Amino acid sequence: MQPDLGARIIEKAKELGATMAGIANIELLRNSPSHRIIKMKTGLEIEDFPGIKWPEDSKSALVIAVSHPEDKPELDWWDTNSSPGNSILIKINKELSIWLQEEFGIKTYKMPYSIERGGIYLKDTAVLAGLGCIGKNNLLITPELGSKVRLRGMLLSADLTPTGPIDYDPCEGCEMFCRKVCPQNAFLERVLFSSEIGLDKLPGRDGSFSRQKCMVQMYVDMERSNINFNQGVQYISDTEEMADTKNLVKYCRQCELSCPVGKM
Repeated sequence: MQPDLGARIIEKAKELGATMAGIANIELLRNSPSHRIIKMKTGLEIEDFPGIKWPEDSKSALVIAVSHPEDKPELDWWDTNSSPGNSILIKINKELSIWLQEEFGIKTYKMPYSIERGGIYLKDTAVLAGLGCIGKNNLLITPELGSKVRLRGMLLSADLTPTGPIDYDPCEGCEMFCRKVCPQNAFLERVLFSSEIGLDKLPGRDGSFSRQKCMVQMYVDMERSNINFNQGVQYISDTEEMADTKNLVKYCRQCELSCPVGKM
């Protein structure tokens, strides 16, 4: 493993605009909680899951994060293609990929956001890379920024020293504001049990997270926009053209913004 190279890569990611970055072991990632749950639900090995085709020479996973402060909601306003924040992440990944290949001859595989299209579970990757932990809001919680971050990742052909996970748990003794504020009551009851799937680390920490209810809110948010998601509306890259915000989807962030971590 190459510890010095990993540190240089993280430093370069920050130079290009990332707020945080970290490196995860790819074998641990294959056995992360989200991947194991998918395996349990589908009966498929992760490599056989529809859309997932990890390159055989992938040895490390790099995850980058950019800050998404509460006073800049437009970073997460989506049309049918992307958002300003996502475009920033894609740009950093692209420039970092070019640098890695030109400077060190490292092959890079920029991963799509969607797991169904071959992506990696970014929250799991971020935890294994030492960026934070999964909180009771089922989101990544970082020590510096709480859950107000956006993630993107790539796989590397280099065997790099992992930068995590870390011993961090801000949810101990918390009043769980995140669960109380959810408009769909997605945390109202347990939907997964350790006895059923053989995992201690469950969604929402204890299995108290309903993805289906969360998706209901996402569809509500989409319906509030005037976008026809079947017509392939192009992303509005010029911020001046974003004045007509009724044509952009503003997804719910209640569980994220109610978290007290990172507000000090």
